[in-house]
Amino acid sequence: MKEWFTGLNQREQLSLLVLGIALALYVVFRMLLAPLDTARDNMAAQNRGVSESLQRVDVMVSQIQQLQKGGAAAGARRNLTSLVNSSTAQHNLQVARLQPNSRGEIQVRLESAAFDDMVAWLYQMEHREGLVVHEASVTQAGSAGRVNVTVRLGPAG
Repeated sequence: MKEWFTGLNQREQLSLLVLGIALALYVVFRMLLAPLDTARDNMAAQNRGVSESLQRVDVMVSQIQQLQKGGAAAGARRNLTSLVNSSTAQHNLQVARLQPNSRGEIQVRLESAAFDDMVAWLYQMEHREGLVVHEASVTQAGSAGRVNVTVRLGPAG
């Protein structure tokens, strides 16, 4: 091959060298750079998909937060009232007054309640139901072991 190449005139040798370099560059491009270009295009498409998913998730999060803010007051008040009614019945406590307020809290008045039952009920409200006692007033009732209680309960936070 070397003899054939040296047998060519100088112009033909230069043309073959330029053609060989161009062919080598083309092969390098096809073997190395084209797959990288394809991988870059695939990555860009994947990034667009993830970005669109993230935008959808952000919209859903803001919708959920709006629903929680808007519907929390009425839903919490209704659920809190039914929760207090059912839990006081479980502990044999008689509710004298049940008054929800605009902050999502509820004021409960118990009269002549057994102290142990009242403490068990408050424990259930705080530790099992996740409510917070914001205010409590306990006074002794007419007989031993009986108390009058006014408690303001609300959601934590």
